[in-house]
Amino acid sequence: MLMATDDFFRSRLDQMIDLRHPLAVLAQKMPWAMLEESLKPVFEHRDRKGRQFFTDDMFGQNLQIAGAGVSNAGRPRLPIRLMVSLLYLKHAYDVSDRELVVRWTENVQWQYFSGMEYYQTKFPCDPAQITRFRQMLGEAGVEELLKATIDAAVKMKAIRPSEFERVIVDSTVVEKAVAYPTDSRLLEIARYQLIKNAKHVGIKFKQTFAMEGKQLKRKAAGYAHAKQFRRLKRILSRYCEIQFSTVTSLA
Repeated sequence: MLMATDDFFRSRLDQMIDLRHPLAVLAQKMPWAMLEESLKPVFEHRDRKGRQFFTDDMFGQNLQIAGAGVSNAGRPRLPIRLMVSLLYLKHAYDVSDRELVVRWTENVQWQYFSGMEYYQTKFPCDPAQITRFRQMLGEAGVEELLKATIDAAVKMKAIRPSEFERVIVDSTVVEKAVAYPTDSRLLEIARYQLIKNAKHVGIKFKQTFAMEGKQLKRKAAGYAHAKQFRRLKRILSRYCEIQFSTVTSLA
């Protein structure tokens, strides 16, 4: 293995850090070669069909094809291990793309985890490249990284396989279709349930106030939104009168 002359005067990262650090241990246990081999088809240059066109010469028309084959033009791709490591560090430490590359230049543990042999003072990549890498990786690629991380944790005995037999899902942050319990809404629900239960036991009403209840509910929502509280108070008073009339008719 050839070594640059400047490397004789620099210390290797594995001599500068504690190899018992969790990131250093994880770097040694992760199947980097397998990840690079599985993700390589996603980032390799595509074989393009090209564009067909005809040209005229002294022998007549000739069919020409432009832009076909595999193009090596453009900026060389960054190592897959480096980009995978940056993506893992971003989610593990919950930092933005910009903050990630800045902290990477200051943290030797992060650089060792990313596969660097010597300390680097420049950014590993442009912050926008992390976003593009994540988009190209797709959902299948992220699941492959998650699986590799879990397998490494099992080999390190950080977690037991039995812990994966049960999955706990926290749904506290999931949006639910729960309406705010305003007074007009509660009064309308009370009127509806009262009429429903009375009909269930065979009690008939001359008037159920169903149409008026819907109108009052709509007006109450409009007055509350417009902050017209005096009109809203009159609507709620009318709701109470309806409730009183319904109860007295039961008596």
